[in-house]
Formats: sequence, structure tokens, C-alpha cells
Amino acid sequence: MRESSRSVLAPFHALPGAAAERELLACCASPVWAAAVAAGRPYDDVDAVLRASDMELAVLGWDEIEKALSAHPRIGERAEGQGREAAWSRREQSAAATADATVLAELAEANAEYERVFDRVFLICASGLSAAEILANLNARLGNDEQAERAVVREELRKIVRLRLERWLS
Repeated sequence: MRESSRSVLAPFHALPGAAAERELLACCASPVWAAAVAAGRPYDDVDAVLRASDMELAVLGWDEIEKALSAHPRIGERAEGQGREAAWSRREQSAAATADATVLAELAEANAEYERVFDRVFLICASGLSAAEILANLNARLGNDEQAERAVVREELRKIVRLRLERWLS
């Protein structure tokens, strides 16, 4: 392990198991995922943490994916709270939050339709996307069947978790 990797990950590695899991829950609200990633310590570098996270998310049961989704606000709605997870969510959705009223209304309508069809919040890695791009993705995904949409949701969650881990550990 390179010295810089050791020093970046040292605080994470030093945390007791339960504390590491609590910190990880801000990145992904699945207790099973957080426990697995915490149990994999020590990691050689941040990339190793990201790979472990990806592997755990790939095999995570759908009930745990739903727990992770429960921590995400609707696109276009402001995350409440003062915690790190809420702050990250507000940052990730900043483009959607600043869209004009017409696009925000269309997002709200499409969100409601998505929730009616799939019975869960619409999840997208919104970082770097405009509100119009988010809306286009949402509308396109309304055409997915349940199996296809679950695969997309898992991948979007993976991208969000990666961004959050990189912010936290770097």
C-alpha cells in the first residue's frame, strides 16, 4: 500500500466496526452493504474500497436495495436534514433543484407516474445532469419492465455510492 493511500484510509480503518458501518450508511443506506464493506477492511487504497462496494451492490438482495432507495428524496425535492447524506443529495440534485417551473412540474408529474408504475422513488445519478436530461431519462425508463428497471436502479445506485465514497475517502 502506498503511503498516501494509507494516510487517506487510516481514519476509516481505525474506526470500530459499528462506527465504520454508521459512516458508510451515509453513502448507502443498506445495513447489509455497510456491514460487508466495513468487514472488508483494511483496504489497500480507495480503488479497492470502490471495487468492494461495487461487488457488494451487485449481489445485494432487492430488499436491501429498497432500503437504500428509502434514503433518497424524489428528484427535484430538497433533501431534509443536516447530515452528510442530505448535503450530498442536495449537491447531487442541484441542477434539478434550479430548473424552471415548467420542468419542475414535468419532473413532479413524471415522478408520480414512475412511483405509480414501479412503487418506488425514481433513482438516477443526477450529478452533472441538467433537469431536462433527468426528465428525459425518467420518461424513457417509464417504458422499462420491472426486471429491466431493477437493473437500471442497481446501476444508478452503484454510481451514486461510488461518488459518495470517493468524496468521503478522498
